[in-house]
This record gives sequence, structure tokens and C-alpha cells, in this order.
Amino acid sequence: MAVHGARSPASALHALRRWLGTRLPIDVLTAHYPDRHGQVLLNVALDHTADRALRQAAAVLGQRPQDLLRRRVTAALAREKQERARRLEVRLESLLAEQTPEDVLACVACLLHRHQHHPTRTAP
Repeated sequence: MAVHGARSPASALHALRRWLGTRLPIDVLTAHYPDRHGQVLLNVALDHTADRALRQAAAVLGQRPQDLLRRRVTAALAREKQERARRLEVRLESLLAEQTPEDVLACVACLLHRHQHHPTRTAP
């Protein structure tokens, strides 16, 4: 984590990119806290080919490259969230095929209570 003062979070990320970019191979910098609109700012370094492809796609759609990238990242995150929910639902359906809903619910409540009082590291 790095802290850098600037007039705005975007300018801080830009300044950090200039400063760290010559020292470390960093692809993405991000603000630690969401902005007033609830968005987390990203500063993304694309290679020449990816940058050209993004600019061309944005031009075809009549959009700014950063707006297209924001939409694509947001859509990818939404798809990932839906996929995680779908996988969870499949696992729960499998449990419910063998266990009663009451037993599953009681077990989940117990696990949640245990994790609340003794947090453990979770896998990504």
C-alpha cells in the first residue's frame, strides 16, 4: 500500500503510476476507498496491443476508452458474482438432496456463528 497526496484520487493514482512504473512492474493501481459514487478508481497499464484494441473498440462504439473499459470490467465482475452464486446454489441443491432444509440451515447458522467469533482465512 502506498499513500500519495494529490488534488484527487485519480491524480494520486496517476502520480503513483509515474513514480512506481519505473521501479516495479505494476499492471493495476487502485484507490483503497470508493469515491462518492461508490466506485473504486483503477489506473490500468495496458500493453500496446491491448491499448490499441481498446481504443479501436471504443471508437467503433463512439465511446471513450476508459468508459468502455469501465463497462467491461463492471460486466465481468457481475458475471463472476452470478457464477459464484450459481456454484453455491448447485452445492446447496446437492446438500438438500441428502439433508433436510432444517439441518442445512442449522449447520449454516452454526458455521456463521463460529466464523463471526473465530474468523478463518477463506480461499479466493
